[in-house]
Amino acid sequence: MIMPSYPSSRPRRLRRTGALRALVRETRLAAEQLVLPLFVRGGAKVRRPVEAMPGVAQLSVDEMLRDAEAAAKAGVGGVLLFGIPDTKDAVGSSAWDDEGPVQQAVRALKRDLPQLVVITDVCMCEYTDHGHCGILRDGDVDNDATLELLAKEALSHARAGADLVAPSDMMDGRVGTIRTALDHAGLSSVGILSYAAKYASVFYGPFREAAESAPREGDRRGYQMDPANADEALREVRLDIDEGADAVMVKPAGPYLDIITRMKEGTGYPVAAYQVSGEYAMIRAAAERGWLDGERAMMESLLGIRRAGADFIVTYFATEAALRLGRAPAL
Repeated sequence: MIMPSYPSSRPRRLRRTGALRALVRETRLAAEQLVLPLFVRGGAKVRRPVEAMPGVAQLSVDEMLRDAEAAAKAGVGGVLLFGIPDTKDAVGSSAWDDEGPVQQAVRALKRDLPQLVVITDVCMCEYTDHGHCGILRDGDVDNDATLELLAKEALSHARAGADLVAPSDMMDGRVGTIRTALDHAGLSSVGILSYAAKYASVFYGPFREAAESAPREGDRRGYQMDPANADEALREVRLDIDEGADAVMVKPAGPYLDIITRMKEGTGYPVAAYQVSGEYAMIRAAAERGWLDGERAMMESLLGIRRAGADFIVTYFATEAALRLGRAPAL
């Protein structure tokens, strides 16, 4: 393409006013493209703030409904539920308790806010007493022994009414195992959002406080991805799609925009991106100190994730950003 040069070409002509900029804007951010993570625990009238994540709290089901309702009224498209059980053990058996906090939360959401897409995180780390994402054998996670437990958890969430189950454990073969279990149980309409490219990231730190899921010993680098690897992410994604994933996720989002782009261009599948706790906490902290305009940083970060190719974004900013979008254009 041959483009005219200055002075015939003046790109600034289309930047002069907000209306002109909106007219030629290439990337759109909408409230329904946002998903709000919620941390649910037992009890009633419980709202336990997470120190490292201002504005985020562990919630009982009744309080969770209040936050979910506010998100729905703002236009947010869905919620992603994490459970904090009353008891933990070596195999994470609370994960498939039909009266667990996630299962109760799903039923309450489908009863009171049926317009929201309800997604549930499927992993063992919140439920095991050692904090790892599966069964430990001699200090290492036993991949194949963990698959059956993940399927049990996913089935429990699906029976409660979840629209999507989202395995985040990064065990090999878990998408296929869950898909088979759902189909055999007559739950073939329940979708799988796979954390297909989940990196072993430092940016998860505040989440582990919120979900009470930090490993007691060791770390998760043996099953989460090396931050240096991009081609491997595409291999992971293709494996999950072959096993029956309906949508795929990149986590974290901001430091891995290239992975989002490659995943979208390489598969054509719905791609989600998780703007994780550390990304959220950095913006909050900088804004509190007056180092950044917090609202503009929030919106710019989300727009960048969309521009990279994400179809929807899991973010702790979901309700706040949706309200901002309802007032005026993002930028």
